[in-house]
Amino acid sequence: MTLDQLRIFTAVAEFGHMTRAAEALGLSQSAASAAIAALEARYRTRLFDRVGRGIQLSETGRIFLREARAVLDRAAMARSLLQDLAGSATGTVAIAASQTIATYWLPRRLAAFHAANSGVRLNVVIRNTHEVETAVVEGQVNVGLVEGPTQHPALLRRQIDRDHLVLVVAPDQPSPLDAAGRLDLRAVNWVIREAGSGTRRGLEDLAFREGLSLDDLDIALVLPSNEAVREAIEAGAGATVISRHVVASAIAAGRLREIPTGLPQREYALLVHRERHPTQAQKALVEALAEAAVATSPAAQS
Repeated sequence: MTLDQLRIFTAVAEFGHMTRAAEALGLSQSAASAAIAALEARYRTRLFDRVGRGIQLSETGRIFLREARAVLDRAAMARSLLQDLAGSATGTVAIAASQTIATYWLPRRLAAFHAANSGVRLNVVIRNTHEVETAVVEGQVNVGLVEGPTQHPALLRRQIDRDHLVLVVAPDQPSPLDAAGRLDLRAVNWVIREAGSGTRRGLEDLAFREGLSLDDLDIALVLPSNEAVREAIEAGAGATVISRHVVASAIAAGRLREIPTGLPQREYALLVHRERHPTQAQKALVEALAEAAVATSPAAQS
């Protein structure tokens, strides 16, 4: 049994798909399949059940997954220790970021970091806030970036920036403001993100402020990405609450109009596990993201 086999096994378990796992690892599908087959043959057990075109962990596979992750975590810690002793910021940092951050906030900052730290490889996956929190807790990634609240006690949370949420509709669609300028969230259809999304939480908080819940609203569409939500709103599907980053160009071009609601800012936060030893590369990235946020904050520019 090798570490490479364990990496392939855990990737297949997480993706639930052989080809997608192989692509994520930079392998061919046949190489990933051969690694799983070798494990199953060597130990005369079945780790996955083939269901239609997909695969699912068997009972043995579910038990083994916990141990495989623990072994990989220990191997990563040993590698990190050696890198720290060498005093170099090298190796790989795995990052999970929520959609708004990953698409609009993070790329330029990662490019600047890599230019200064060419020995560090950065792997980014996009998840919603709840999934990012889980990934950091379970050790699937080293660093998480979210715009929604988190609660797990194993996490250290650090604010790195702020975001502005806006309520938008298409120019020819009705406004949720009544004739007196009062907000009536039940007057329009809503397009929202999936459960666990920090963007969806913005509407939930607004509804709570108005003494309502999402169950009281007319939810027309639930979509899996900010861009899909924006496109639906531009097509006249209703209203949404979303990051200004996502809709700024559409508002400027007149494809959307902003409805004044006095929505509060929300926090962009960086998450790390409080009990896992960070590598030099991880420390350097965390500090670089924090410094970049300070440099671009309104206070720093005033």
